[in-house]
Amino acid sequence: MLSGVENSNMVQDKTQLLSHRIRVMEESQTIGMAKKARELAAQGMDVINLSFGEPDFPTPAHIKDAAKKALDDGYTFYTPVAGFPELKKAICEKFARDNDLRFKPENIVVSTGAKQSIANVVLCLVDPGDEVVILGPYWVSYLEIVKLAEGTPVVVSGTVENQYKPSMEEVEAAIGPRTKAILYSSPSNPTGGVLNPGELEKLADILVRNPHVTAIADEIYEYINFTGKHYSLGAIDRVRNQVVTINGLSKGFAMTGWRLGYMGAPRWIADACDKIQGQFTSGTCSITQRAAITALTSDMEPTHEMSRRFRIRRDLVLEKSKEIPGFVNFVPDGAFYLFPEVSYYLGKKTESGQVISNSMDLCMYILNEAKVSTVPGEAFGAQQCIRISFAAADEKLVEAFDRMRKALEKLQ
Repeated sequence: MLSGVENSNMVQDKTQLLSHRIRVMEESQTIGMAKKARELAAQGMDVINLSFGEPDFPTPAHIKDAAKKALDDGYTFYTPVAGFPELKKAICEKFARDNDLRFKPENIVVSTGAKQSIANVVLCLVDPGDEVVILGPYWVSYLEIVKLAEGTPVVVSGTVENQYKPSMEEVEAAIGPRTKAILYSSPSNPTGGVLNPGELEKLADILVRNPHVTAIADEIYEYINFTGKHYSLGAIDRVRNQVVTINGLSKGFAMTGWRLGYMGAPRWIADACDKIQGQFTSGTCSITQRAAITALTSDMEPTHEMSRRFRIRRDLVLEKSKEIPGFVNFVPDGAFYLFPEVSYYLGKKTESGQVISNSMDLCMYILNEAKVSTVPGEAFGAQQCIRISFAAADEKLVEAFDRMRKALEKLQ
């Protein structure tokens, strides 16, 4: 009989001992590119990081004050799994005020970020072999969350001419008997596209014709919307019971590190998500929850001012992008990203003879040559694009685009 040590030594690659689900899971490329940028910065290089989806504004002072008060008031114990009752009430009021969504506290589940909210819903709905229709280009984690649930992602994408929004006819054609959900973000990460009322009405019609399908509407960028008004699919009466609305504090309140997301869902889904969360994480941070009550019920002017600043930056980077040959853009209606189509550069060579074969090659070239961090479009299901965040100071954005232009001019 082999000893434990001898048996262990026979396994040359210990990663083969990991579960299949983790071995097939892709690392988040947004996190990966930000990591590479930090590594170069740690070496003393002047790197401008335009890869992370994070507002560069501080959390508003009145929200931070609420967190300090929560500490002083002793909110340091476990919370109910689905959130404090006062917070769930505040979320219901926010949904009614901003989105015409009518929920009761029992329809609300508070989680550790909107990412966990989405994962909870998918894990509660999807069995092995079930399908989830994903509107692409998609946020990087959508595919991996569906795969973690042993589901099959079915991606439907549009073109640059329509802000990469697929037609609703294509969406309906992708639905089959094993489709459990339609998953999308609006405003979109990575494209900044926003589904308009007409498109949402068509999506509602699709749901009515397919009562076995639940829509998961990721509205985390709701407040960073340049169209004048945000529209929610769940506000359409005929499909209110077929829509889960996901939101959170990270983007609209500059609270990425606080980690709080929430959902409004039909009771049967909310109860299931409460159950699964009770076995994984229990309730999210008590201090963050108390601060969230203040965020959702008090002065929204800091949020609106941040959105105004992002719109100014959007216009700035669109102008700077015009100076770069081969960047094909549309005007994003929300979020804080440009998603240029960059096929012009694919197939070109660096001065050392390296071929730029794909968007990852291009992003790595830009990072190494221009010291600007971006994200390859392949992470979002769009090989021909790159994502550029404009969540940075104006002068940094100007410098970054100047650096990119000079670096790309060197490609042959």
